[in-house]
Amino acid sequence: MSMADALPREIRGVMLPVTGGRVLVPNTTMAEVITFAHPSPVEGAPEWLLGRLAWRGWGLPVLAFSALAGTAADESTENARVAILKALSGHARLPYFGVLTQGFPRLTLIAEDILLPDENAGALPVGVREQVLVHDEPAWIPDLAAVESQLVEALGVAA
Repeated sequence: MSMADALPREIRGVMLPVTGGRVLVPNTTMAEVITFAHPSPVEGAPEWLLGRLAWRGWGLPVLAFSALAGTAADESTENARVAILKALSGHARLPYFGVLTQGFPRLTLIAEDILLPDENAGALPVGVREQVLVHDEPAWIPDLAAVESQLVEALGVAA
């Protein structure tokens, strides 16, 4: 059996509906989805950092992805949810962060033939690694390392 045969043909992804688009993240980064509650503000934070929510003993930072990306001035919090993602950067004080979603995230199977580059994509927004089509729906693949580094900077979190 060759190495290529050992690779999975499909991976599980999660589509996060955000204002003006969808964000596609690997299922392995998802921790939980909770109902939005108004977070405690973070002094001097950029507009896209909505504040911190108490979650499992953490002060979970919650961000509005479309506001961070610059594709929407703000995101509605009415009937919103928070997708809690595992941080990948290894910052001890930032193990998780929340992304505001407009409705429920949707599990989706991703295979090579249904994940295509979006030929109509213009310049990529901040925090976006790639714009793709999934089942002919446009989606952003976030640059999670860049998003986390912006979060760390905004929060002033020491490593």
